[in-house]
Amino acid sequence: MSGNKVITICSVIGVAFLIGFLLKVAKPVFFPLFLAVLFAYVLSPVLNFLTRLKIPRAVSILVIVLVTFLVIYLLGAVFYSSGKGFASELPKYGKKLESMFQAVQGWLSFAKIEWETVNWIDQLNLSNVGSVLFSSLGPFFSFMANLFLIFIFLVFMLAGRGSMTRKIERSFDKERAVRIMGVIENIDSQVQRYLAIKTVVSFFTGVIAAVVLLLWGLDFAIVFGFLTFVLNYIPNIGSFIATIFPVTIAVFQYDTIWPAIWILLILILIQQTMGNFVEPKLMGQGLGLSPLVVLFSLFFWGWLWGIAGMIMAIPITAIVKIVFSNIPEFNFVAALMSKD
Repeated sequence: MSGNKVITICSVIGVAFLIGFLLKVAKPVFFPLFLAVLFAYVLSPVLNFLTRLKIPRAVSILVIVLVTFLVIYLLGAVFYSSGKGFASELPKYGKKLESMFQAVQGWLSFAKIEWETVNWIDQLNLSNVGSVLFSSLGPFFSFMANLFLIFIFLVFMLAGRGSMTRKIERSFDKERAVRIMGVIENIDSQVQRYLAIKTVVSFFTGVIAAVVLLLWGLDFAIVFGFLTFVLNYIPNIGSFIATIFPVTIAVFQYDTIWPAIWILLILILIQQTMGNFVEPKLMGQGLGLSPLVVLFSLFFWGWLWGIAGMIMAIPITAIVKIVFSNIPEFNFVAALMSKD
């Protein structure tokens, strides 16, 4: 028996390694596929709504795909142009950083504290930082180049929804088919609800953050609002990154430190309210993930697909947990993944 357990564990580790290797090597195909799956779950309720309005299914799918494509394209174009402007403005912030260093150095000299003079600005070279930042926007939005492939997958997934019932009815006896369909419907409804709530909460978090930053007159408020929306899919780490960027810019943009402090406090309040009160209230109990599982999934998907993989890590892990919780043989895995 112990020998069989060792063989089973080694087999599972080997299969997991092969799956990870395959996902990493075949990223150009699997990344658009996984993104299309997430889009399909989010957009399926819209398709069902249009179908109930007696709109032909083909027309509904066409409208959904075109509108989604347009929204993603416009968001990408706005963020890219704003990011380009942000990179070009970095030298201006470099001059303010230099004056801050000079002020600190003057204060230290006044306090009779010896401090070796270092030309920080030349070493930092913010012009080069801007170039690196601008070039890094490409990989972040590399999915734009794969947008056509993503929407090809999406069209087939939306068009194929509903056909699974007929296939299962033909493949199994009536009692088993009903049981299988019940499990699939539970998984579909729970995944749709999770992704829909997560997307809506993230969207409103980003919008509120952008409005607050616009009211303060902060540069690139739209960029930081969009980053807040995207990074909200990454628990804790994402909200920290989404907060630290605008606060850092506020430190350089304003003449005093107080606007940056107020922006920090307001953004923390927004993140805490949406993340710790609104989202759990809408999600309900049982969908929370263990912090260890969150950390592992971030590292794993980040290793596989970089920043884009980290953004998709938690939705994918939550889907896996929902699937396991609906299959009795794997309920223990879902329990281990749970925060409760």
